[in-house]
Amino acid sequence: MSEEIRVDHVVKKYGNATIIPDMSLQIKNCEFFTLLGPSGCGKTTLLRMIAGFNSIEGGEIRFGDRVINNVPAHKRNIGMVFQDYAIFPHLTVEENVRYGLKQHKVEKQESQQRLEEILKVTKIEEYRDRLPERLSGGQQQRVALARAIVIHPTVLLMDEPLSNLDAKLRVEMRSAIHDIQRKIGITTVYVTHDQEEALAISDRIALINKGEIQQVARPRDLYARPYNTFAADFIGHSDFFRGEMTGSGSKRTVRMNGGCSFEMDNIRSDAPNGKVIVGVRPEEFIIDEQGGLTAQVTKATFLGRYMNYVLAFENADVMDTGEEVELSQDMGSHMTIFGEGEKIHLTLNTKKINIFSEEDQISLIEGVRQYDE
Repeated sequence: MSEEIRVDHVVKKYGNATIIPDMSLQIKNCEFFTLLGPSGCGKTTLLRMIAGFNSIEGGEIRFGDRVINNVPAHKRNIGMVFQDYAIFPHLTVEENVRYGLKQHKVEKQESQQRLEEILKVTKIEEYRDRLPERLSGGQQQRVALARAIVIHPTVLLMDEPLSNLDAKLRVEMRSAIHDIQRKIGITTVYVTHDQEEALAISDRIALINKGEIQQVARPRDLYARPYNTFAADFIGHSDFFRGEMTGSGSKRTVRMNGGCSFEMDNIRSDAPNGKVIVGVRPEEFIIDEQGGLTAQVTKATFLGRYMNYVLAFENADVMDTGEEVELSQDMGSHMTIFGEGEKIHLTLNTKKINIFSEEDQISLIEGVRQYDE
């Protein structure tokens, strides 16, 4: 029986260092929920607190209605999949998967039934008599997943489970994990620093930085409507320009430093006018000879379906984020290819771009929330 997880004002400290100052989350029953963020942001620390491996210095964690702060890890009925698989090298696939059933003292007939079911679901039936040394990395990961799920935990926790696999196998295994989680229907908390991985498999994502939640949202919302500039910059790639906003209600005029201006019709009615940050993803530039932005192509890369350009703007105040300003050109709708040194004229897709307050760097687009419940 799967359960929802509630994290209410949780605090984690190591000595005098506060790793998580005050964090709250609600993870829905049977949801695939991902903790995403840069190294050292606190995502694995939170996962270990949910698992019972780390102490909790403040707040509460609940499985359903049950507070589990002081419940030992082995009594929380969790399944855990680690980065290094942690399967026993001297046991066969079947023996590894059966191990948890023995620990939980599952009756023999039911134990065999569960074993057969999970070997089939994870597609490792044909390897049941093999030792781990004769398995590929992906096959070993499936064994670890089967062993975690076969005990029928209420919560499945996964800590960077694909980081040791090569790129092709990571793509295959993330699809497999997603499919298995759907079939089993279990509340899953997944930790990764790989944004593509998170976008591909999650129902919702909590983006974390320095122990604090930046945004909780569905993958497409996190990408299209980031709550702040950190989210816009961490998820995918965003170029940032300085500008000034005027007007009232949802319809505003944004004038970018350098003279280019455009109209927006989706600004929060209570948003203050003044200095703003214009966030533009590479695919949100529009090549247009009448465009108000002029740039020079400094690098052109052919990527098959797309041309990727690195641009140097002549008449716009580009914020220095340490990254190059990029434009993605869909080759399915454009015949002209620009070479290095050529000038290019651009407008912006105002339905897609994001506007942030310069003061607090929070989105001014209507409907964008920090927490999507």
